[in-house]
Amino acid sequence: MKKSRFTETQIVKAIQEHEAGKDAKDICRELGITTASFYKWRQRYGGLDVNELKRIKELEEENSRLKRMYANLSLVHEALKDAMAKKL
Repeated sequence: MKKSRFTETQIVKAIQEHEAGKDAKDICRELGITTASFYKWRQRYGGLDVNELKRIKELEEENSRLKRMYANLSLVHEALKDAMAKKL
């Protein structure tokens, strides 16, 4: 996935400006993006606060870390099961 040149915090602030009454075309012109990109951002990040966004990111990172830990432990468990089966 292509990395955006805008941080998620900047995106949320742009959406909040729009919700406060600023025209979407003006925001897009200032940021140098298309209106389609802006509305895609609004669909994804609409209604989120900066603090909520940070918390979601932390939870996603923790979730991926736990998934990697589980995958590693699962591999070790299978290897030990195979080793025990060969001994018997």
